[in-house]
Amino acid sequence: MKEVLHTFVVLAYKESSYLEECIKSVINQKYKSKVVIATSTMNDYIKEIASKYDIEIFVRESDEKGIGLDFDYAIEIGETELVTVAHQDDIYDYEYSFEIVNAYKKNNDALILFPNYYELKGVNREYKNINLKIKKILLLPLRVKGRGKSRFVKRLILRFGDPIGCPSVTFVRKKVAFPVFNFPYKCDVDWAAWEKMSRQKGAFVYINKYLMGHRIHDDSTTTEIINNNIRTKEDYQVLCKFWPKWIAKIIARVYKKSEKNNS
Repeated sequence: MKEVLHTFVVLAYKESSYLEECIKSVINQKYKSKVVIATSTMNDYIKEIASKYDIEIFVRESDEKGIGLDFDYAIEIGETELVTVAHQDDIYDYEYSFEIVNAYKKNNDALILFPNYYELKGVNREYKNINLKIKKILLLPLRVKGRGKSRFVKRLILRFGDPIGCPSVTFVRKKVAFPVFNFPYKCDVDWAAWEKMSRQKGAFVYINKYLMGHRIHDDSTTTEIINNNIRTKEDYQVLCKFWPKWIAKIIARVYKKSEKNNS
């Protein structure tokens, strides 16, 4: 039997009406990945869906709460070489894991692998907007073969914002230094994680194809964070890891304009 290299760990929280659609997308893959559910909010709704699709559930039982803790737990329970933390509101295209596994086989120095993503707004798929265009521009240096292993290039793509969509990322588990997401942020925990990873040995492998959809909706955590102005403060704090404070403040103001897509 062929060894399975990749696992989708579906990170479930409370009762998302999009959870089942996400699970269907990760089950229906060209490359048959392993699929499990991770949650820190076990409930009957999650149990019913897991039972319906015969998926094992892992429960993080701890008094400590936080997005970063949930992400780290999800990566840790993945038993294969490659682990994708699938966000419950998002969907993964038919060839997602196939492309990820193929890219990994060609890049054995990979630390993380990720493709482009489109935005889901209701039933519509949006491939081009200001936010997505900026991210593609920031990722241009990674399109040059072999550049993804350069510390300078890995940090260059992160200096003006976070172009890496967290739900699109697959982690090479044996190279991940735990904890990965140990930051006191609600929004930029992933950007801070990439900044830390950019200092590590290993390549950021970018697949220039649209392979997953990130959902934008009124009840999303991202929308709530933007409305409460938390994101702008966190953007500034992460930018200070790359720039003097006065420059970080200017970039944070410009970056804030991209948030209008979530309104």
